[in-house]
Amino acid sequence: MGMFLNRGITEYESAVNSDIYIDKTDMIQIFSKAVNTEQRYICVSRPRRFGKTMTANMLAAYFEKGSDSRFLFEGRKLGKLPDWDKNLNRFDVIRIDLADLCSSNGSPEAALDFLEKSLKEEVDAAYPGIIRMETDTVTDALARVNDQTEAQFIIIIDEWDALFRDEKNNEFVQTRYINLLRALFKGNRSKKFTALAYITGILPIKKY
Repeated sequence: MGMFLNRGITEYESAVNSDIYIDKTDMIQIFSKAVNTEQRYICVSRPRRFGKTMTANMLAAYFEKGSDSRFLFEGRKLGKLPDWDKNLNRFDVIRIDLADLCSSNGSPEAALDFLEKSLKEEVDAAYPGIIRMETDTVTDALARVNDQTEAQFIIIIDEWDALFRDEKNNEFVQTRYINLLRALFKGNRSKKFTALAYITGILPIKKY
């Protein structure tokens, strides 16, 4: 279990165990149908308190390989639907909270450095001997793993726009970040290793 790769189901489990919990698990069927289709890239840009992070936690708990989360969904709305467990615990899940990442690393440059270094280390630990730590980008690493193992990833980025909100005038770091997103979500390589992508934010994504 890592900070970014397959980080566990506890965040969603704690929500399910809370006194106030609304079952929205049937939403998973919509996301599951988008897996490995042209609709696999999903962005939800809505005001705060819209349930975006809860959905991110729920998706991570459902799809994450290496966890047994059946007990969180059996008997709920999702569990009553046909083939509800088709994609249950089937994929490696990359889960990034950009606002938390930026606030805990001192500067946006340090946050991006930490993200890229740590994520490559975690992918290397999960799939040893495949990636080149010194030269591969994150996209290179995921593509190499997919080429050799056919493993696919679910990529979840919560508050993708935190960097733009906090660093409005830092064009250098904005460009670096956009290039990272472009590499992850655009092109034939990303279609091979990305089974589904879900990103959330509050800013109008088209502007950026």
